[in-house]
Amino acid sequence: MPTKSVQTLLEDIRLVSEERYAVVEAVRALVKKTFKPFAEEVKYGGILFASGMQFCGVFAYKGHVSVEFSQGARMDDVHGHLEGSGKGRRHLKLVSIEDITNKQLAQYLPLALKACQDQA
Repeated sequence: MPTKSVQTLLEDIRLVSEERYAVVEAVRALVKKTFKPFAEEVKYGGILFASGMQFCGVFAYKGHVSVEFSQGARMDDVHGHLEGSGKGRRHLKLVSIEDITNKQLAQYLPLALKACQDQA
């Protein structure tokens, strides 16, 4: 079975919720602007981001968008916005575009990549 393209997944998200689509696109734009090299792929029902190695992903759900950090438990959560209690992953739950700024996503992204690099 062929994997879904990023564009196809975005179109599917947009059909379900224009607001979730806007949040996912804003997250993608921030990650793209922050990291060079930048790569993305559809996996596990979301979009995974890589810059030399995979470090986080964005997933659209019915009531929110989640930015998942692969090694989030290893990140210093100075702002106290990370959610989750598993051994490795943590996430930021975004309900609106404003949450991207309010929950300081831009500051968590480099920490997420560093946590993955330190683990490699």
